[in-house]
Amino acid sequence: MFAREALVRGPNGESAASVLAQVNEANRYRFDQACRVKAIKGASELDFPEAISINFLPNAIYKPEVCIRTTLAAAKANGFPLERIIFEVTEGERVEDGPWFAQILREYKRCGFKTAIDDFGAGYAGLKLLSDFQPDLIKIDMDLIRGVDTSRARQSIVRGLVRLCEDMDIQVIAEGIETPAERDFLYDTGIYLMQGYLFARPGFKSVAPLNESALAVAAK
Repeated sequence: MFAREALVRGPNGESAASVLAQVNEANRYRFDQACRVKAIKGASELDFPEAISINFLPNAIYKPEVCIRTTLAAAKANGFPLERIIFEVTEGERVEDGPWFAQILREYKRCGFKTAIDDFGAGYAGLKLLSDFQPDLIKIDMDLIRGVDTSRARQSIVRGLVRLCEDMDIQVIAEGIETPAERDFLYDTGIYLMQGYLFARPGFKSVAPLNESALAVAAK
């Protein structure tokens, strides 16, 4: 296991979509900060050894050094090591000022957090973002992964991304793996970090149980 991802849910397990639908310009910053604190506290209470991956909203951030204070305080209060916290942002989040966005990510990295670009290949930033900032990880969007074992076009794109990230010293995670065939193609292509329903389904206020047989085959 490399990391576990903190997912947004309502107090009674309501979907992420229903929660995010209530986020607006007025409460965006408070929501972003509350999610960080809740994720770190939950990870500490669940006491798993892997890193925790937390999504953040770049358009909720005005001064990164101020936003980070809350995160640093939460990590300290819960005894959670900074190097085990990964902040990821979806590439689909429209960011009007690319250099400013890159500076936010640099500040997170400077403080000791790992950084990741989620849903890579599906959004607005793409390769331009990589030219401004090189994160520790990119997560290939599930739309590029779905049926990759039978699609020559998807295979070519994924192989190209793997080579690009190798050159830039960026680790690659494939998202949304649902079949053994997808898993096997990705592993043979050189992607050893994967997530998806094949391996585990989300747990509510819990550590999701792993499909050990899927992990065992992938590790061969």
